[in-house]
Amino acid sequence: MANFKPPRLALGYGLDAWVNFHEKEPITIDISPSENSHILVCGMSGSGKSYLEHQLLYRLIQAEKDRGGEYYFADYKGDDSFSYLRRCPRYYTYKDTLTALNIVHSRMIDRQSGEDTDRNPITLVWDEYMAQALNMTSEDKKAAAVMMNKVSEILLLGRSLSVRLIVSCQRADAIAFPAGSRLNYGVVCVVGAAVRSIYEMLLPDHIEQVKGRQFGRGEGVVLLQGSTLRYIKVPAVRDENRMRQTCLEALGRE
Repeated sequence: MANFKPPRLALGYGLDAWVNFHEKEPITIDISPSENSHILVCGMSGSGKSYLEHQLLYRLIQAEKDRGGEYYFADYKGDDSFSYLRRCPRYYTYKDTLTALNIVHSRMIDRQSGEDTDRNPITLVWDEYMAQALNMTSEDKKAAAVMMNKVSEILLLGRSLSVRLIVSCQRADAIAFPAGSRLNYGVVCVVGAAVRSIYEMLLPDHIEQVKGRQFGRGEGVVLLQGSTLRYIKVPAVRDENRMRQTCLEALGRE
């Protein structure tokens, strides 16, 4: 056990080292159950958040290939960003995204009760969760509350049970994360030219560090475990076909 190295996930590169010195300084996180690896990605349209989300899924699959990782993708928008995944059994779009949530939440409850003793990592990636929460609230408040409470439970209980949530949205209003569960993201990333209110919402203790900085597409800040702020660059993937094939295989399992 002394030589055990916990699995790590690369989020991107240090932005300043990339821009000023053309150096690749990896920003990584521990994704073992001992650390909180729930991830929140925020950014306006065109900020590069979907591209980061795509890379995170790809790198997670690679990092956990020897740990029996399971992955589910909830794509509320269902636009062209992830259209190549549409025939995958573990890809869910529009209101079918609730099926993915129910599967992952049920697996977590089974582990909590002791019915399921497995601890292979299970990850739910949810694109535009906030938009779905707002839309459901306007249509059916009770159903929306059930959905948001399940998300909250995953954020509060999932870490020690090896159940992880990755959410991407334009802004993460507290209303969609009951019981203060928004605070349970171990990684908070804001990419692109975000409005000040997003920083105030997600990074209230680090406003001065962000003040005056300008970020382009695929650039931004990442808060690690609620304390360490880093400026981040999301690089282009060299082999996009390989990334897509890896995601297809992982989400294509029955």
